[in-house]
Amino acid sequence: MINSIRSVRKAKGLTLDEVAARCVPPTTAQTIGRLETGTRTLSLGWMHRIAAALGVEPRDLVRMPEEETLTLAAIVDRDGAHAPARIEDIANLRPETGMVAVRFASSLGDYRFGDIIWCRRIARDAVSTVLNRDVLVPRPAGRFLFGRLLAIDGEKMQLIPLADGARQQVIAIPEWVAVANRLVRTLGP
Repeated sequence: MINSIRSVRKAKGLTLDEVAARCVPPTTAQTIGRLETGTRTLSLGWMHRIAAALGVEPRDLVRMPEEETLTLAAIVDRDGAHAPARIEDIANLRPETGMVAVRFASSLGDYRFGDIIWCRRIARDAVSTVLNRDVLVPRPAGRFLFGRLLAIDGEKMQLIPLADGARQQVIAIPEWVAVANRLVRTLGP
């Protein structure tokens, strides 16, 4: 197994100090650095502590030697594309537990044919926290609605589907709703 702590930490935009402070109980940046570089053994306990501090699953912190990695080739800013200062691998992000995916078979709204949306499931009591976000809503008989959550009114939710000219839907809030969390888009053939 190869430890991916550094790439996950950098993908989250955190420093060694920030991760160390987020650990429960807190630790030092030096300890996190040693765990990242492999100069200190990454025990199961450390893996769980660091994963919680980074907001990921423990499995996201390790990879098998045969797994592909994605190397950062360039950084793009207002001045153009530049080579990174040092070699960096992009975290091999895996879906969190309970996530579901939506694939687009045609272009609708902001989404294109072939787009895949990772959606994080949330319980009905948290639905009000995702207003104005795109959501997947389960319906009876294995059907679904996908659209923008406009409002919550008591036990009802208002959703506008993505299709041009589609009418607003008012439905009972289901046991769970999945909020769009990550867009995976292929840019070429």
